[in-house]
This record gives sequence, structure tokens and C-alpha cells, in this order.
Amino acid sequence: MGVSLADDDGTAARVADPRDATWFDAFFADHATSVHRYFVRRASRDDAEDLAAEVFATAWRRRERIPTGFELPWLYRTASYVLANHRRRPTLTLISEYGSQQERHTTRTADPAELVMADQEVRAAMALLSPRDRSVLMLHAWEGVDGEGLARALGLTRGGAAAALSRARARLRQAWSEDH
Repeated sequence: MGVSLADDDGTAARVADPRDATWFDAFFADHATSVHRYFVRRASRDDAEDLAAEVFATAWRRRERIPTGFELPWLYRTASYVLANHRRRPTLTLISEYGSQQERHTTRTADPAELVMADQEVRAAMALLSPRDRSVLMLHAWEGVDGEGLARALGLTRGGAAAALSRARARLRQAWSEDH
């Protein structure tokens, strides 16, 4: 993937590809913790590492498409797709019999994002919001993404992202006031 350039004497000089394995190692080191935390807040801890690995595998394959300066928002957007695909997969249900009772065990648990919010009132207000509004608010509040980064993560223009955040905040305020 390197580029060949001619030196002054006409010989070809090889320029290293800026998005090579060394670049990816630094990219991974800079963003792995953030991507892992994204999944810990939204999926089971057992799945978080596998989901994060899937995001970075996608990043390696598409490294030339990752916008410079907006790497983390790109990763969050990719993570949202990976998580959506993960949630669409069938859930394995294990059934075991103890005497005459059947006990069911599922491999997935409640959404950890819901469990992280300790305050019952906040959970109640957030539950009244659409999944999109919750996603916008969590990207902004938990992941610290705003402005152009939020726009890239949501696949919107900067104005569209600002409007989505504003509407989500307004709906949260309304849900909060209705509950109080």
C-alpha cells in the first residue's frame, strides 16, 4: 500500500503508507478503552470484548476511510452498527429440568446501560424516550461526544446532530417534568 516517488536522480523511493500496522497499533492504543467502555455500557460484559474486537477488525479493513480527526466518532458509529447486528442475532435459551419445574437460562442479560443508571427517577425518564434519543444523550453524556464528532457518530450534519441533541434534551426534560 506504499507510494513510490522518484528521487532527484530518477530512482524510485518507497514512502511508507501512513495507515500501516504501526499507525493501527497507535490508533488501537488511543481508542480501545473508549470503544470497550461503549460496549460495557450497552451489552453484557461477556460480549463487550468480542464486540470491540469486531469494531477494530472493521477499522483495520476500512482504515483508509476513517476520517482524520474524527477517528473516535467513526468508531462509535461503527460500534452502533456492530451492536445492532449483535442484538438481532438469535438468543440462545438453555432449558434444564429440576423435578417438575423448568428453569430457563438465557445468555443475554438486561441492557447494562439501563443498569448503570442507579437513580430510579432517571431510569424512568430515560425509559420514556425513544431509543434514538437515548442513544444521542448517551453518546453526548457518557462518551463525551459533541459537535462535529456527534454529527459523524450519528451520520448527520453538524446542524442535524445539534438539533437531535437539542430535541433529545427537550424530550428528557418533558419526561422528567411529567414524572415529577
